[in-house]
Amino acid sequence: MKFGVVVFPGSNCDQDAINLFGNVLGQKVVSLWHKDHDLQGCDFIVLPGGFSYGDYLRSGAIARFSPIMKEIIEFANKGGYLMGICNGFQVLGEADLVPGALLHNDTRKFICKNIYLKAQTQNSLITSQVEMDKALKIPIAHGEGKYYADADTLKMLNDNDQVLFRYCDENGNITAESNPNGSLENIAGVCNKNRNVFGMMPHPERASDSLLNNQDGLTLFESILQTVL
Repeated sequence: MKFGVVVFPGSNCDQDAINLFGNVLGQKVVSLWHKDHDLQGCDFIVLPGGFSYGDYLRSGAIARFSPIMKEIIEFANKGGYLMGICNGFQVLGEADLVPGALLHNDTRKFICKNIYLKAQTQNSLITSQVEMDKALKIPIAHGEGKYYADADTLKMLNDNDQVLFRYCDENGNITAESNPNGSLENIAGVCNKNRNVFGMMPHPERASDSLLNNQDGLTLFESILQTVL
C-alpha cells in the first residue's frame, strides 16, 4: 500500500507520519508538496498536523485552496482514502470533506497533553481493529479543536455511525471532565458518509512507536493495513 503525506508551509507533523508509515509499518510512503498536482499513485493520503500557512484567517482555511487540494478533493470524491489529523482535520472541515467545524478551545488556550479517547464504531477503515471498550492514550496539541456541528448534523452523524472517537477518561468513561476542548458530545473524530474520509484532532501518529513508550495509536494504522491488504 502506498501512502502520501501532504506537506504545507507550516506543517510540523509530516515527518512523524512519514516515519510511521515507512519505518514502523514498512509501507511505501512519499511526501506530497502543496504546490504539486501529482498524487503519485498513492492509495491513502494524509493531511498532517501543524500550522498550515500560519493558520491565518482560520486554521486550514488557506490550505484548503492550495494547488494539491484540487486533486485530493477529486481523489476523495471518487472513493480514495483520506485522513486528516489535527490541522489536517481542520483542512477537511474547510473543504467540506467531513461534516462540522473546529472552533477555538473553550479555554481559549493552546492545549498540549495526553488525553484519552474511545472508539465509537468498528465500521470504518481506521477503527475496524480498535477495541471499543479500551481507552487509548493519545496526545493532543491544538488551539482550535472544539468540534462543532448543528443539531441536524449531529443527529445525522449519530444515526449514520459516523462518529469515530469520543474523548473519555482513563477508564473509558465519556464525561464532561474528560473533554479537553469543549467539543460537542465529546467528539474527537468523524468520517464522511461514504466512510473513506477520516478526521480526528488527537495525534495517533505520535503514539505509535515503541521509542515513544506509547503505541496506543498504532492500532488505527494497523486497522488500515489489516482491512485493505
